[in-house]
Amino acid sequence: MLNFTIRRLLGAVPVLGFIALFVFALLHLAPGDPAGIIAGEEASPEDIARIYEALNLDRPLPEQFGLWLWGLVNGDFGVSIYTSLPVLELVRQRLEPTISLAITTIIFSVVVAIPLGAYAAWRAGSLGDRAVMIFSVLGFSVPTFVLGYLLIYFFAGRGTPFPVQGFVSIREGLAPFLRHIALPTFMLGTSYMVLIMRITRASVLEILNEDYIRTARAKGVPERKILTRHALRNAAVPIVTVVSLGFAFLVSGVVITESVFNIPGLGRLTVEAISKRDYPVIQGLILLVSATYVLINTATDITYAFFDPRIRY
Repeated sequence: MLNFTIRRLLGAVPVLGFIALFVFALLHLAPGDPAGIIAGEEASPEDIARIYEALNLDRPLPEQFGLWLWGLVNGDFGVSIYTSLPVLELVRQRLEPTISLAITTIIFSVVVAIPLGAYAAWRAGSLGDRAVMIFSVLGFSVPTFVLGYLLIYFFAGRGTPFPVQGFVSIREGLAPFLRHIALPTFMLGTSYMVLIMRITRASVLEILNEDYIRTARAKGVPERKILTRHALRNAAVPIVTVVSLGFAFLVSGVVITESVFNIPGLGRLTVEAISKRDYPVIQGLILLVSATYVLINTATDITYAFFDPRIRY
C-alpha cells in the first residue's frame, strides 16, 4: 500500500510541472501586449514600462519562467496589478466562503444522493425508484443559474429565514452560517447530487444482480446487510470516482453560485480578475485550482486501493 501511494504521489509531480508551464504561458499566449492591455488605452509609456518591470516582461523568456517558478517554490504567486496586494493574500481573504460552500455542497450531495441511489437500486422498478429517477432528470434539466434565480424569487422579501445574498462566517455562529449557506448549497448541490444518485443506482443495481448476492440471500442474510456490506462496498469505486470528478463541476459552479448570491469568494475574485485582466491573480487562481484538482484525483486513486485491494498491484 505504501509503494502504491508513493507511485501515485510521484506521478502527480510532472502533471503539476506541466500545469505551471501552461499557466506561465497564459500571459504570453494572450493576444496583444499584456502590459498595454493591463494599463489601458490611455496609459502613458511610463505606466506601460512600470507594468513590464512589475511582471518581469522586460527580461528574457527563460529568465521570466525561472523567476516565476522560484517565486512559486517560495510561496510568492505575484502581486495584483490593481490592488497591489499579494495574490496569496487575496486568495486568503476570499478562501473561507468558497471552502465553506464546497464542503457543505459535498456533504449535502453525498448524504442525500447515496442513500436515495441505493434505495432506488434496491427497489428497482417500484414507485419510489421512479420518483428518484424523475427527480434526477429534473435536476439535470434545470440549469444551475435558473435554479438559483428561482430560489431568490421564492425566498427574497418573504420573511423566510434564508437570506438570498451575502455570507456569514461559521465563527459568528452555526445558525447564521447555515441560514446564509443553505440556498447556495442547494443551488450548487442539486446537479452534483443527482449525478451521484444516478451513478450510485446503476452501480448498486449491477452488484445486486451478481451471483454472490443471490448466494447471500439464499443463506438468509438480511437485506439491509446485503445492501450495506456487500452491494454498497463493492459499488464504492465508481461512486468515489464521480464524487471526486465532481470537484471540476464545483469549480465552475462556484463561480456562478457566488455571482448569483453575491458571495465574496474565489469565484467572484476570478470574475473580477478576468474583467480587469489582472494576470497575476488569474495565473495564481488557475494554478491553485489546477493543483488542488490534481491532488484530489491522486487522493481518489489512493482511496480506490482501500475498497479494492487488486488496484494496488
